[in-house]
Amino acid sequence: MAATFQNAVLTGACGGLGQALARALIGHGAAVALVGLDRPSLQALAALAPERCAVYTPDVADSAAMQAMAADWMARAGTPDLVIANAGVAGGFDTAEADDLAVLRRMLEINLLGAATTFQPFVKAMREERRGALVGVASIAGWRGMPGNGAYCASKGGLIRYLESLRAELRSDSIVVSTVSPGYLRTALTAGNRFAMPGLMEPEAAARALLAGVAQGRSHIVLPARIGWLARLLNLLPDALHDRLLLGQPRKPRVGEAGATAIPGLLLPAETPIKNESKNA
Repeated sequence: MAATFQNAVLTGACGGLGQALARALIGHGAAVALVGLDRPSLQALAALAPERCAVYTPDVADSAAMQAMAADWMARAGTPDLVIANAGVAGGFDTAEADDLAVLRRMLEINLLGAATTFQPFVKAMREERRGALVGVASIAGWRGMPGNGAYCASKGGLIRYLESLRAELRSDSIVVSTVSPGYLRTALTAGNRFAMPGLMEPEAAARALLAGVAQGRSHIVLPARIGWLARLLNLLPDALHDRLLLGQPRKPRVGEAGATAIPGLLLPAETPIKNESKNA
């Protein structure tokens, strides 16, 4: 299915799912704009097909930088038929901690605003051509809040609602808008998790399923599908019982806490690099 896409823009291309998506698209002959913060990782991907790839390292929350990236890519390769907003960061959150408010702000900037800044420069051109697909990588975590993970759940829940709105706006323009909700993928982002991860999926399998679903025009893609059914069943429980079950699980480490993974792009107030995890949940 990936062969149906000829011109793709991919943010978060440095992480586990991002790298798998990049390799799949490049392997099927697509021209790919590789967007991320780790230039050496992006350059290694671009080396697979240097004539078809370009590397960009903007902050996805910087609209001017994202517009410049989009203008350069479209001058090189034309209007993309696939734009994947995959950039994202994660980490535990405690409302009682003042420093964590900066973490919440930055997480919203990257996970939620970053999707809009990724899509915005391409929408007019895609509307004119009446074709293309916009893909937002959300998370099962956006379906319901989880203790100690409020910042991430809020950012992904907001992304899900944003994508629903965008889908309605662009339906008459023949542009597909797909919401992807991964459960647990075997990536750096989940490596530090101290709780059970049912349905743990390899990034390569997730990338294949994602691209196939988008090519089919699907509005909602859950990876793997069975984790979506499990989440729906849990959400049928009364709030008190659901909350009690979740409180019994170990929490994701807070940003900067022992056991947290460093995440590029997510900084503490003192500008100290902290836990940066690229995809997913």
